[in-house]
Amino acid sequence: MSNDKEGQASVRGGSRIGPLANLPVFFKLGGKRVVLVGGGEPALWKAELLAASGAHVEVFAETFADGFSGLEAAPPSGQILLVRRRWTADDVAGAALAVGSFGDEADAAAFAAAARAAGVPVNVVDRPTFCDFQFGAIVNRSPLVVGISTDGAAPVFGQAIRSLIESLLPESFTLWAAAARDLRRDGARLGDTPDAKRRFWRRFTDLAIARSDRGPTQDDLDHLIAGQTAGPEPVAIIDVGEDVDELTLGAIRLLRAADDIFFDTSIPAAVMDFARREARRHPVASGQGNSREVGDALARRAAGGSRVVRLRLSTEPRTTARPT
Repeated sequence: MSNDKEGQASVRGGSRIGPLANLPVFFKLGGKRVVLVGGGEPALWKAELLAASGAHVEVFAETFADGFSGLEAAPPSGQILLVRRRWTADDVAGAALAVGSFGDEADAAAFAAAARAAGVPVNVVDRPTFCDFQFGAIVNRSPLVVGISTDGAAPVFGQAIRSLIESLLPESFTLWAAAARDLRRDGARLGDTPDAKRRFWRRFTDLAIARSDRGPTQDDLDHLIAGQTAGPEPVAIIDVGEDVDELTLGAIRLLRAADDIFFDTSIPAAVMDFARREARRHPVASGQGNSREVGDALARRAAGGSRVVRLRLSTEPRTTARPT
């Protein structure tokens, strides 16, 4: 977990963020021309990625690997045009981005120089010296997109981080993010002041996390716009073993979304690291876990609209939900 004192000291010292190896930005490429040089497998993946972002990709090469012709015929989005000849400096002019894949150092240097002379940001695959920007690992829940970079130092590590994040972001977030995009187009319905709009988006986010097993329904959105909740949540009961690695992804998601956590004091401390910093923690002493007092407290919190998790130490780890 992060050190709050270190973070506070950083803000007080005038800097709210530490040094960055790269500035993480997201290019809007819809309908824009991108030049890609290279006909091998590395260039094929870049062509697919750029087209998926809506770009009009012109690919220059004398020969193309298998897969290019099919991609040209049916790109995931945008357009792909295969140009069967060597590139020239004039081809780069006016492009939004220039990307190249070269086996020869001199060819890579010439391409980077031509792009920079034309004022076009350039990336040369696997040659950081010639790169103005880099492609990181991507978690795609579009329109929710997560980019991961190790500044080229450890691509395999970046891919492992991507897999971890993918396991924690359910596919349903694609639907919630798309709903958020659509709602923004009619912002007047979400509140008449900035504070009211912020409250709406907090409710929206809370519901998306609580309902991460599915996308939003029209009733969900109508209740959110009306300033209502969808009713009390069931209490999630998580039986935890002594090995933290036995926690399921579903259990971790519930912990990260919880407002109130009632936990046996014998629960491994590392389990609580998965909880939000803002979550209220309620230790339950040994022998009191099934008491009426604890049950009443769970019910009161859930009836008040809190997302409640009950953590119990057990020899048979599992996750259940109990209606309030």
